[in-house]
Amino acid sequence: MIKTLTNLYKIDYWIEKSLIPVKELLLIMARLYVAYSFLKSGLDSINDWTTTQYLYENDFHVPLLPPHVAAILGTGGELLFPILLILGFLGRISSLGLFFVNFVAYISYAYSLQTAGKMYHYIWGILLLVIILWGPGKMSLDYLLSKIKR
Repeated sequence: MIKTLTNLYKIDYWIEKSLIPVKELLLIMARLYVAYSFLKSGLDSINDWTTTQYLYENDFHVPLLPPHVAAILGTGGELLFPILLILGFLGRISSLGLFFVNFVAYISYAYSLQTAGKMYHYIWGILLLVIILWGPGKMSLDYLLSKIKR
């Protein structure tokens, strides 16, 4: 029995080591997918600021913030954090910032989202949590800077 478990753990270890390149690829794909989604939204908000202000005043009910402040902070977060995430610079901090933006967006207009719209927020949230837990990966400025610092 012990020998069988030892062999299974050896197989598990081999699988883990062989999947390291896949992990790095998945981390960059997660970063780029989430960053694209939020950056596109931020650029759309900037390109039609009048509509953005209208939406924050009438549809997006952000708790504790006046609509114009929420519009500026929300759009700013959608523009700044994705750029940092693409670069992998301050990866955990930018992921945490986007997680917060995603959470506030979800609670601000969840009542009007259909199931598919809610699923996007769940997926973004899960991917951001993965980046927060594992970091942005080896294809990031964070990793490069950590090597230079040593």
